[in-house]
Amino acid sequence: MAWGWRYEGSNGESVDGPAESFASQADAESWIGQTWRELAASGVTSVALVEDDRVEYRMSLLPPAE
Repeated sequence: MAWGWRYEGSNGESVDGPAESFASQADAESWIGQTWRELAASGVTSVALVEDDRVEYRMSLLPPAE
């Protein structure tokens, strides 16, 4: 089973991002932990972790509101 990320912009639309594929959920999560700042700087506001076509979860890359 392949793990990867889907990238979304501020309006929830799909945006282009790195087409990385990972052997495990842990590998995918480690990678996003290292690259989320660069993704956010390029306009990605949220990501969805997917296994094949199933969405495991979504998360925001925006800083928490104060």
